[in-house]
Amino acid sequence: MESTEVESDILRRVRTLLRELDGHHPSCQHDRGMLRWTLHKKIDQNPSSSSILVRILVKELERAERGDFRHYIIPLLHTLMYTLIKAPCISDELCSRVYDFCKKLLTLPKPFCTIGLDYAVRLKMERAAPGMLYQRMVISEQSLKSNPYPYQEKIFIFADPELLSEAICNALVTDTQAAQLSQSPRVCMCYVIIHAMQAALGEGCDLSGLRMSLQDMPMSEVEHWFQQVVAAVECAGSEASVDREQHVERLEKIYCALLGSLPPGDAPLGRLQDIPLPNPNISFHLWKEDDQLWKELVLFIRPLSQSCEPDRLSQDLDNFEIQDIISECECCEQTRFSVLSTDSGIERDLPPAAEEPFAPCSADTEQSRLQRKGGIKKKPSPLESMAFLQAGCNGPGAKPAAKAQKRTGVPAKPPAPLQRLHTARVVLLGDDRLLGRLAQAYHSLRKRETRRVFLTPRLNLQFYYIPVVTGQPSAPTAATHAAAGPEELCEVAGYLGRADPWYESNINTLCHMIPKLATMPSSPSKHLVTDLFITDVIAYYVRMGAQPVCFQVYAVKVFFNDPALEPAEDVFLTELCAQVQESISHRELSLPKKKTTLEGPGIDLAVTYKKVVVSERAKEVSASLRSTGLVMKAIPADEAEDLLCLNVNVTEIIKINNLSGRSFSAVPNRLKTRDIKIRSTEQRPFTVCLDKDSRRTYRNVISVEVSPCLEPSYCLQKTRTMKSSVHEAEDVGLVKYMPKSLLLPINTFAGVIQ
Repeated sequence: MESTEVESDILRRVRTLLRELDGHHPSCQHDRGMLRWTLHKKIDQNPSSSSILVRILVKELERAERGDFRHYIIPLLHTLMYTLIKAPCISDELCSRVYDFCKKLLTLPKPFCTIGLDYAVRLKMERAAPGMLYQRMVISEQSLKSNPYPYQEKIFIFADPELLSEAICNALVTDTQAAQLSQSPRVCMCYVIIHAMQAALGEGCDLSGLRMSLQDMPMSEVEHWFQQVVAAVECAGSEASVDREQHVERLEKIYCALLGSLPPGDAPLGRLQDIPLPNPNISFHLWKEDDQLWKELVLFIRPLSQSCEPDRLSQDLDNFEIQDIISECECCEQTRFSVLSTDSGIERDLPPAAEEPFAPCSADTEQSRLQRKGGIKKKPSPLESMAFLQAGCNGPGAKPAAKAQKRTGVPAKPPAPLQRLHTARVVLLGDDRLLGRLAQAYHSLRKRETRRVFLTPRLNLQFYYIPVVTGQPSAPTAATHAAAGPEELCEVAGYLGRADPWYESNINTLCHMIPKLATMPSSPSKHLVTDLFITDVIAYYVRMGAQPVCFQVYAVKVFFNDPALEPAEDVFLTELCAQVQESISHRELSLPKKKTTLEGPGIDLAVTYKKVVVSERAKEVSASLRSTGLVMKAIPADEAEDLLCLNVNVTEIIKINNLSGRSFSAVPNRLKTRDIKIRSTEQRPFTVCLDKDSRRTYRNVISVEVSPCLEPSYCLQKTRTMKSSVHEAEDVGLVKYMPKSLLLPINTFAGVIQ
């Protein structure tokens, strides 16, 4: 009877979740976005009901496929997989049903086939080695040392202190720090061991006795058994010849050795128990410096000495040790001059203490660095020189670190290729103005990597976005957009919500919820909600959101009315706003008032742009008009529109002659383009504001050129190709296969559903 009530309650919760996807919001508006969270918390309280939830979700998935309710499939599938990862034990028959359904998705278009293939591969490993998905997630997120699975992940939360209030920033810092308090490496290792045993042995596992045994062990023994369990699970998941029964036998031997002669625990056998999934490693950063993102990523790849406090070092970027790391990456960006060498070229003349001043690398890399180089340096081929750059744009891939020169009688040992063992998940908390800063930082990072590759072959970089609007922006940022509402400041979030309903349901609802929770008066119930909800939602988002939506980054070149000033180059992601400058220059004061009155408000502009047509052929159009301002929107109002073109809204001033005299009318004019040039024919200046951020405003502008920002690696290879190719206008060689435009990928749960 109790099982029937539990099943009906879970079914009711799942159906309510689906109704919210259809736009039927719950009666209590504050419950929006919490349905998925409360469902998983309900299962955590009763772990034995996880199989019931998986069975219900499979039935709902099959029903959605038969009824052609495709917008249900991805939310249900993410909910199912998250339940399966956290579940203490799921039968092979149930995993087989989920696996078969994922294979059916391969016949559907993207993103269904992409997500189906990803989950089918994971389920195949999970069926061979139960608990493998949980184990890999804990190892990577907690950076536990493990040779069979050496991957590490970290979540970086970035917020702009000028866009979010101090109360929100302090609350987020407190929550992220509190989430890490009870998660020591020893505790996480014990979680992995216990979960692997329960997933394989099921209800016959004595969890109470196992916990007692691990609790009394010293750290070295816990680490030993952790490595044994990880090796057994990884071996079963990677080898096709090992079946589930053989894997269970291996873990039974480890299980018996762990318990030894220990008496059985107090908890009765035959009942599954919850093994918590630890919160991921999260660090919170106030974005105060332009290159702060790049420095934090470098620190993640090359951590500083463990004796120093990481929080203090991340704030004090002038520390000597971090400057050594940064100078290593910037050494090739500076101009090199020829100097007189005092090196004899003989190995025995090397000084005995010729060592790298940086943190030690792997043995192969260190050996290759200390080997004697030849007298003549061979110029690398274009294929070798571009290997890293293509890897940074197209996916995993790397070039060997350094070629070891052959020595007399000693064969050269090729160094192992670099692997992307680190994953940085960067979460942006804010509005479109913060994403504009991200576009700037990402463009700078790609340019730096083009000049000297460091992060690309070592790091997998993922971006996530959580909109947060306080309603009371600070004074510097409120000047230009004083009347801008949350919808206008969160155009990217609005587009992502329309393209992905699961993102709308789980992430966009945090836009106003985070400020409310952060400003709640301090109470036990407040900490209970914030510590669990905000951290859990962020963890769920970064764990399950793996489908990127790529936004075009646009390059802008600004020319000033002062010929002595050099043109400024910048990038923007969402919007460029140009308005007639309010202040009057000396040149304007010398103009007759009669001329200004006859021409009306605004300034005369010469506009040249390439019109977007269906045939994709470039059609250049030139026009002259009088306008008071224009706005270039890069984010379309409808997800069906092209994401790779600009919508230019020009406020054109039209003269009207009537019986009462001459009047002027403001007429909106809309253009679609990818490249546009705007010039003031009267030499009267105007202002340009990028990404709705008044801090990025250019004044005294007379001309603006906007075009899609090119990928820096493409520009480099294009320049090299043009030196040796007659076809200057065509892309030949490697350039044809490289991405041309710089796209900023932001992960969601489904990408763009067609």
